Amino acid sequence: MTSIQSIQKGRATLPRRTALFGVHGVGKSTFAGMAEKPIFIQTEEGVNDLGVDRFPLATRYGHVLDSLSVLYSEPHEYLTVVVDSLDWLERLIFAEVCAQRGLESIEDAGYGKGYIFALCQWREVLAGLDALRSHRGMSVILIAHAAIEKFNNPETDSYDRYVPRLQKQASALIQEWCDEVFFATWRVLTKTTNEGFDRKRTQGLGTGERIIRTTERPAHVAKNRLNLPDEIPLDYRIYAAFVRGESPLQTNDTPTEEGA
Repeated sequence: MTSIQSIQKGRATLPRRTALFGVHGVGKSTFAGMAEKPIFIQTEEGVNDLGVDRFPLATRYGHVLDSLSVLYSEPHEYLTVVVDSLDWLERLIFAEVCAQRGLESIEDAGYGKGYIFALCQWREVLAGLDALRSHRGMSVILIAHAAIEKFNNPETDSYDRYVPRLQKQASALIQEWCDEVFFATWRVLTKTTNEGFDRKRTQGLGTGERIIRTTERPAHVAKNRLNLPDEIPLDYRIYAAFVRGESPLQTNDTPTEEGA
């Protein structure tokens, strides 16, 4: 029964639900591997060289549910569950929907119904992750690759932006569920050269620096509930420090006058 005594005050301390999507090879799995006592549910090969603990490669949707069930019911010391990756999990979900409904392809259901059917499996996975978070105290990291889509902004002309490589309805569901949605990429600078005759050439120059975009911009989707800076290094330890309420990017160095 709801009462005045049931009112909760202050900041909640539940573990974070984090989605990290980004360009190929930027270090998304490495970021997750730096989390506290992680265990990977792998739907694609790619973490063998990281030396992280992981379940056998999931080749069916049921394998993913089995892994979630094991983490919920059996004793263990893991504190972070990582799903790597969502876009390969989506393939398993589509295969499950097709098997259940006798379809050759997810699009055979017609009028986008197959993708709506698939949301049931997505919600089942998220419910399992919520159970681990609420009852086993586990943080959640969801990894996805990035795709470029055209965004039809009603206030401006259409433009391209980076989004998770997922079907739109599934992507929206996951983004809403997560506390943070981060876009991982390389820092790129541009250099414009005047070649004469009113011609200019613009080059992209990479610095090798890996960064996370934490807030949505025209070039990408993102969000966070921690009032993070727009950009932080691609380093889980820095993110974890922000979660703890620290300011890891500030320095204590203060300028002093010479001879003071």
